[in-house]
Amino acid sequence: MERIRILVVDDVAIVRRLVVDALSVDPDLQVVGSAGNGREALARIPQTRPDLVILDYEMPEMDGLETLKEIRKSHPGVKVIFFSSYTRQGAKVSLDALWQGADDYATKVTADNLAAATLCVQTELLPKIKALCPRGAAPLPEIRPVVTRAAEPVGSDASAASTAASRAARAEIVAIGASTGGPRALSVVIEALPTDFPVPIVVVQHMPPLFTRSLAERLSTRSGFRCAEAVDGGTVEPGTVLIAPGNWHLTVVRDGHEVRTRLTADPPENSCRPAVDPLFRSVAEAYGPGALALLLTGMGQDGLAGARAIRERQGRVIVQDEASSVVWGMPGAVARAGLATRIVPLPEIASEILKLVSPGARRRATVA
Repeated sequence: MERIRILVVDDVAIVRRLVVDALSVDPDLQVVGSAGNGREALARIPQTRPDLVILDYEMPEMDGLETLKEIRKSHPGVKVIFFSSYTRQGAKVSLDALWQGADDYATKVTADNLAAATLCVQTELLPKIKALCPRGAAPLPEIRPVVTRAAEPVGSDASAASTAASRAARAEIVAIGASTGGPRALSVVIEALPTDFPVPIVVVQHMPPLFTRSLAERLSTRSGFRCAEAVDGGTVEPGTVLIAPGNWHLTVVRDGHEVRTRLTADPPENSCRPAVDPLFRSVAEAYGPGALALLLTGMGQDGLAGARAIRERQGRVIVQDEASSVVWGMPGAVARAGLATRIVPLPEIASEILKLVSPGARRRATVA
């Protein structure tokens, strides 16, 4: 099996050595070179032909964002994982990188504790590298064709009347789950929706604290929606986008005539907190046939169990298609399980949402 070829770019020699050593123990990976700044990296890419570049931000001569822009111009097929610090500024820089075309980001390691830093590289970077550059994957089972009707109950002998009610139900909330590649995909979807969107949007994006706050601010600026991190006990209102804060599960509950948010520190699910499954389960419980779930690009299968809960309550599930996904893990798991009401390319998702939320409404024209 052909190994994944990696170029490590960082201006600190000890960090380069640490990352190279930590990755080199994996037989599926081949570190083909390293560079101390962006100019050196751009010169080495044609020589080393990497599949993926691990790119630091703070470097002399040419920083990580400038280097990323050049890589996207001259080597668009090379995957890039951006290295930045776990700080407010690091969160902003990481989002800048994702918007400029980075495929994922990772927290910058420090060499203060060699064992801890090595473990960080192996537990955080390795899964992302293998998700972005799959090798020798087993053939996937055949996926059902795109369903062109509204969702029907899963595993149920519901009556024709209840099925008809499911088909006629207008979506009352949009719950979105995303991971790798998700921030940019979220932006594409939300920016295309009208600002008078008639139902609430609740989001779980796999990100740590600080990063989710920066994401909410970025989406507010770009879309014109009121986007914010959810708070415990907040009201779920039409036309707002609420994002699960890093390290907190987000759920919704009915409270009389209102629906409110609940934040919990329950154990991680699918190794994630926030996780998509708790949100989707709660949306299924609170909204029944009025639930509309969307699974965007991301690795793993978080959201699969939640999508099943939504379908069992006669709600509907849209998944992003493989061709437009950075990693077709989360949406692919739902599609292969036969739980997707629609499998849709990213640029068309907003239109599909509008058909189910507000028939006759039109998406906004957007400029990339």
